Amino acid sequence: MNPTELLRLVDSLHREKNIDSELVFSAIESALQTAVKKHFGEESEPTVTIDRQSGVIAAHCNGTELNQEEIGRIGAQTAKQVIIQKIKEAERDSLLDEFHDQVGQLITGTVQRSDRGVTTVQLGNMEAILPRGEQISGESYHNGDRIRAVVFEVKAAGNRVKVILSRTKPQLVQRLFEQEIPEIAEGVIRINAISREPGHRSKVAVSSSDQRVDCVGACVGVRGNRIKNITSELAGERIDIVRWSDDPLVLIPAALQPAEAEQVLLCDMIGRAIVLVREDQLSQAIGKYGQNVRLASKLVGWDIEIMTASELEEQIDRAVGAFMEIEGMTEDLAQRLVEQGYLSYDDLSVIEPDALMEMGGMTAEQVDLIVEQADERAVAAEKVEEAAKRHKKELAAAGHARQPAVAVAPEAAATTDAAVTTEEDAATEEVVTTEEPEAELQAATELETAELETAVEDIAVEDIAVEDIEETADQDVEEMPPVAETLEDNMDKNNDANQK
Repeated sequence: MNPTELLRLVDSLHREKNIDSELVFSAIESALQTAVKKHFGEESEPTVTIDRQSGVIAAHCNGTELNQEEIGRIGAQTAKQVIIQKIKEAERDSLLDEFHDQVGQLITGTVQRSDRGVTTVQLGNMEAILPRGEQISGESYHNGDRIRAVVFEVKAAGNRVKVILSRTKPQLVQRLFEQEIPEIAEGVIRINAISREPGHRSKVAVSSSDQRVDCVGACVGVRGNRIKNITSELAGERIDIVRWSDDPLVLIPAALQPAEAEQVLLCDMIGRAIVLVREDQLSQAIGKYGQNVRLASKLVGWDIEIMTASELEEQIDRAVGAFMEIEGMTEDLAQRLVEQGYLSYDDLSVIEPDALMEMGGMTAEQVDLIVEQADERAVAAEKVEEAAKRHKKELAAAGHARQPAVAVAPEAAATTDAAVTTEEDAATEEVVTTEEPEAELQAATELETAELETAVEDIAVEDIAVEDIEETADQDVEEMPPVAETLEDNMDKNNDANQK
């Protein structure tokens, strides 16, 4: 093996594949050592070293030095295959190290192709994939499009590296904020929390380390230009910017904006926050399909329940009454449980036994009995609820089945009188008819009767008119003189005139 060509090969791999030169030298040494051992037998002890400066290969086997010709003859093909394998492994490890450092970072690529919902993106000298589950709903990608996403996962697949991208993770919103808002990149403004439903809505909580910098205003930008750029990149996704606070009583109402909260009740033992709102703010606080309260809960880390003051009072009375049905429960303990936010059997079934013992001054056996009863009642209530839902679906399906089908009459029959047939007539005549409601049938019958009476009256009027015309014609005929007599009189008058 020519030392000059060897050095050129190592340098080329280092520059083009970004593989460390030492890894390439070690791979070649290992390959040659394997080939020598295979040639001289498994019991031999070969050693192979390569001078990093000159590229000269020095090989020894059982203490005897091998010349270059012997090295060249010994398993050249085997050495070549091992070298190729080692180089591929080194290239894979290099790419793994490179992209492992970029997990969660924003990256820009070019769309190569889309097949069955999976989009392939070209990232420099390698390809990454954007699965359907990591794409924003409603987006479409075409060949040559520039796309920005975050590196979600990097893993080895044989001798290749598989890089998975994502456009649905909250990290994408964070990286876009860092790119569009210099104050965040500089560390003046900090992103404390993000909750996101891709393609629909996100909530971002920010805070400022400098009191002179308004964190919300800086993120929005002049006339909203900064937030518009981020929204445009996220396919029109709505973004709410919330001012962060360490006090949940301040943060929770801010997270529920634009709805206005009247009062926040914190239940520390179960991590629940009950937010009281006015009746006119209830739907806005909950949001479409519960989106607003769901995102706010993720943002603040509390289980938020939205209700009005009257609904809270009803739930408290219902919960106290239900808890009092449990054996061993006292009224004072029931009130204290409700004050801590335990409003159902489900809540009570997961309470910490130590907390209940301390709250009610009970023994471990009494607490276990209460928790066991609450668990049984919770399961029973869940079964009742499922049965009610199933019954409701069955009723809805039955009602849908009873709805009358739409029957289209032939065009020829549209100009004739409508024929009403009953179910018995339809069975005998083998004609499928629809079943009309009784009120509609009665109305249709009355309408047909009225039309029939009108038609009879019109016919009667026409008959009367015809009779009048016939009588007038008869009178005229009677008053007219006979035609033959008139002709004879005229002929006689003409003869008399001629004779004269």
